[in-house]
Amino acid sequence: MVSRFWRAAIAYIAVFAMSIGSLTGVTAAQDATPVGSPVAEASPVAEDESGDADLDVLFIGAHPDDEAFALATYGQWNEYNDVEVGVITVTRGEGGGNAAGPEEGPALGIIREAEEREAVSAAGIEHIYNLDKVDFYYTVSAPLTADVWGYEETLEQVVRVIRQTKPEVITTMNPSPTPGNHGNHQEAARLAVGAYAVAGDPTQFPDQITVEGLEPWTPSKLYQGGATGEGTPGPDCASTYVKAEESDQVIGVFSGTVSEANDGRSWAAVARDGQRKYVSQGWSVFPDMPTDPNELTCGFFTLIDSRVPYTIDSAETTAALEGALVTSEGGLELGTQFYLQVDNYEVLAGQPFTATAHVVSNAFWPNVAVAVPEGWTVVGEGDLVEVDGEWTQDFTITPPVDAAANSRVRLVGTLTDGGDAGMTAEVVKVVPAVVAALEPLPNVLAFREWLSTTGQPQLDNLILPAFSMGVGQTRDVTIEVANVSDTEQSGSVELEVPAGFELDIASQPFDALAPSSSTLVVFSVTNTDATLPTSNEGGVEGNYEVVVTTTLGATSSSQPAALNLVPVTEIPQATTAPVVDGALGTGEYAGEDLDLSRLWEGDDPESAADASGTAKITWGEDGIYFGVTVVDDTLGTVLPTADAKRHWRTDSVEIAIDPLGTSENTSSTFKVGIFPTSAEGTPAAYRDADNVQGPAPETATGMEVASTLSEPYAGYVIETFVPYSALPADIDPANATINIFIYDSDTEDLTGQTRLGWSTWNGVQGDPYRWGKATFEGFTPAADARTTTDEPVIPLLAAQSANSPQSILQSAEDGVTLAGKPAVSDENALSIVGDPVFEEGLVTVTIATGAVTGDINVFLWDGTAVLASTTAWGLDGSEVTFRLDAGEATSGTILIGYESDEGQVQAMALPFGG
Repeated sequence: MVSRFWRAAIAYIAVFAMSIGSLTGVTAAQDATPVGSPVAEASPVAEDESGDADLDVLFIGAHPDDEAFALATYGQWNEYNDVEVGVITVTRGEGGGNAAGPEEGPALGIIREAEEREAVSAAGIEHIYNLDKVDFYYTVSAPLTADVWGYEETLEQVVRVIRQTKPEVITTMNPSPTPGNHGNHQEAARLAVGAYAVAGDPTQFPDQITVEGLEPWTPSKLYQGGATGEGTPGPDCASTYVKAEESDQVIGVFSGTVSEANDGRSWAAVARDGQRKYVSQGWSVFPDMPTDPNELTCGFFTLIDSRVPYTIDSAETTAALEGALVTSEGGLELGTQFYLQVDNYEVLAGQPFTATAHVVSNAFWPNVAVAVPEGWTVVGEGDLVEVDGEWTQDFTITPPVDAAANSRVRLVGTLTDGGDAGMTAEVVKVVPAVVAALEPLPNVLAFREWLSTTGQPQLDNLILPAFSMGVGQTRDVTIEVANVSDTEQSGSVELEVPAGFELDIASQPFDALAPSSSTLVVFSVTNTDATLPTSNEGGVEGNYEVVVTTTLGATSSSQPAALNLVPVTEIPQATTAPVVDGALGTGEYAGEDLDLSRLWEGDDPESAADASGTAKITWGEDGIYFGVTVVDDTLGTVLPTADAKRHWRTDSVEIAIDPLGTSENTSSTFKVGIFPTSAEGTPAAYRDADNVQGPAPETATGMEVASTLSEPYAGYVIETFVPYSALPADIDPANATINIFIYDSDTEDLTGQTRLGWSTWNGVQGDPYRWGKATFEGFTPAADARTTTDEPVIPLLAAQSANSPQSILQSAEDGVTLAGKPAVSDENALSIVGDPVFEEGLVTVTIATGAVTGDINVFLWDGTAVLASTTAWGLDGSEVTFRLDAGEATSGTILIGYESDEGQVQAMALPFGG
C-alpha cells in the first residue's frame, strides 16, 4: 500500500497535472453520490439515471493507448449496434516517455489518464477503470510483471470490475511471450483470460459475493486483438484474410465504414483523431488516414473462447458480438449457451478421445452434431441429457492413424432448434506418441505453467522455440523428450542445423521411456562459419531454422525451432586507463570496432550519414570503458539535464550489460541511456529498465561520461566509464553479455525515428539472452566476487484513483468502485454533514468520517479542470470541514475520493453554486 506521505504527494501532483490541461469527454455529476455501500445497488448520480454501469464489451489492457488501434471497431459497434464499451487499464502508463513535457511518474500517469479518456471518447467510450498498478518500465517479462503487480490481487480487482459492469464480450491483448511483446501486455491479457474463467464462479473471491453483495457474472466471449496471417486492404479485408493457422477463428472489422455521426468520415479517420490525443506518447503527429476505402484495413480479433453459439468464419462486422449481443439470421436466441469441451487438448493419431457438448437453451429438444475433418470418425454416445437446466452429450472422436503430427484441428459443433441453428468450435492438436522439443526459455516455461491453470492450452501456438549462441562458439542444446502415450516407447531424436553449423552427433536414442515420463538429450552445436550474418540480418526475422525430429519405428515427426546467432567480441584489458574526455585517443582502446549500424526498429536510415555508428570497449582494474562514435546529420531535441531521461525520445546511446550472462529479464542487468548533450551543454546519463533506475550520479556512483559534438554537426562521440561496483553482480568473464544501441531523432517533437544497435532483434532491449557475447580477455574474478545479482529496486509509486478527479467522477457516475477495490462498509463510509455552502467563491463542506483511518481527497471541478483541492488523512470517527477557493467559478462539482488504510474505497460527487 502506498504510504500516507506519498498519497498526499500524489494528490498534489494530480492537482498540478489537472490544472495544466483539460479533461474533455467527462461530464460533471448533478447530485450527491456516495459510492461504495456493500450492496449491489449503487447510488444514482441523478434521479433519472440508474448509476449502474452495464457494459456490453470490456477491453482489458495494461496502459493508456493499448486500446487505441481498436477504436474504429469499438466506435462503429457503438454507433450502429448501440454497444456500450468500457476499458480496464491496469496502469496509468507512468513508466513511459513524455513527448509533451517534463512530467513523469504519478504526474505523468494523471496526464495519460486524461489523454486516454479524451481519446476513447471519439469511439463513444465513457467508462475507464484504472487499477492503480505501476507501469514500472518496459520489460518483456510477464513473470516480473506478475511479481510487481501481484497476480492474485490484480485478478481480484479485474473480477470485481467485471462483476460490477457485467460485460458480455471481453477483448484483450496477446498473452504469449512472443518476441518483443511487452510483459505488461502479456500480463494484462493473462488477467483477462483468468477473469473470464472465474468471474462467474461464486467460490472465486467469495467475499465479493457474501460481503460486498456482488453477483457472479459469466462473460460470453473472449478475444485477443490482432491475428496471424496475411490480408489485403479494402472493404473485403475480413472475408479475404488468409489465416496463418487455419484452426483460428479470426474476426475482421473494416475500418473504412462510414460514420454518419461524424460527417460521413470513415471510422478509421475518426479513430485517428482519437489516437492523436495520446500526446505524451508522441502520437499527435500521426498522419491522416487515407480517404480511399481501398487503402483502409480491418481491425482483427482472434477468438480465445466462447460460451455461446456463433457463425464459424463469419465476415460480418458484428461477428465478434454474435451469440452474445446480436443474433444472425436463422441464429439461436440470445441467452443460449453452447460450447464443446474435450478431455485432452493433445490427441494421438488412431486413439479415440471424448468431446462433450454443453447446451443451456429454452429449446424443447435441442440437437447437436459435431463435424470433423475427412478421415476422422465421430460417434455420438447417446442423446442430449438434461440435468439442472444444462443439456450435455458425449461424442467419441478418433483421428486417423496417419493424422499429421503437430497439426491443429478444429472440431465444429452445430446446435439446432427447429429451424434455428448456431455453431461452436474446439481445437485439438495431434501429437506423436513422443514429443521432443527444445527446453523452453524461463518466460516460456512460466507461460505454459500459467496455461495449465486456465483451460486455454490452444494459446500456446505463437511461440517458436529458440536458443541463442555466439559467432564461432559452441553450446549445448537440451531437448526434452516426453512420452505422452500410454505405452512404453523407444526411438531417437535428431537435431538438424543449417549450413555453417555442426553437431557433435546428429541423432541420440532414447530407450524404454515409460508412459507419462520424460528424459533429456543434449546436443553440442558449433558455429563453423564466422561470416554468417548475426541478429536480424541473418535468416528469417533473424532466425536460423533448426529442426527437431523424433523417430518411432517407421514413423517420424518434426518441429521447427530458431537459432539466434549473436555477435561476439573479446574485450581487452586497457594497457593504460582511457581518459574519459569524449575523444578516443590513439591507443586508448585496443579492442575491435563493434558495428552499431544494424537496424533494430523504426525507419531505415537514408545513408550512413543519416544514422550509423561504431563502438570500442576495454576493461580496467575498476570498471569498463566504452567509446561510441555516432554519425548523424540532424540533432534531435536537446533536453535540460533535469529531463534527461527516457532516452528513446531523442538522440542517445544505450549501453546494456548482463554481468553474469544469465538474466531472464533486465531487472538483473545494468542499462543506461546517455544523451550526448543537454540544455546546459553537458552530456547526461540515466539508468532505465534495469536493476536500479534513476540519474547515473545517484544510481551508478563513480560512473563517468564525456562527449564531443562535431562542428559543423555531423554526429558525436560518447565516452563513458562504468565501475564494476555499479553492476548488479560481478563480471563473469566467459559468459557476460553486452549490447549497445543508437537512438536517432531528426525532429524537435521528442520522438525518435530510428533505432540501431550491435545485436538487434524485435524487443531485444528486454532480452539479455540475445545480447552480444562478451569475453573479458585476461580477466580474473575476485575470490569474493558477487555471483548472484542484487535484488532489483523497482519503482512502485503510481497515481491512485482516490487521488484522481477523473476517476472519482467516473466512480461517482457509474457506481463502479475506484480501482476495482472493495467498497467501504456502512460503518466506515464517509457522509456529508448538512449541505455544502458556497459563498463569495468559497466552498465549505463538512464530512463525517467512518470507524477506520484513511485518506480523503477533495477537489473542486468545473467540468474540464480542477479549480482547487485539499487532502486529509488519519481521520477516525470524526468530522472534518474543508474550505476551498473556487476562484472565478460560479458553479461546479465537489469530488471526494476516499481510501481507507484497509484498502476500501468510496467516491462522492455533489454540486455547488448555480
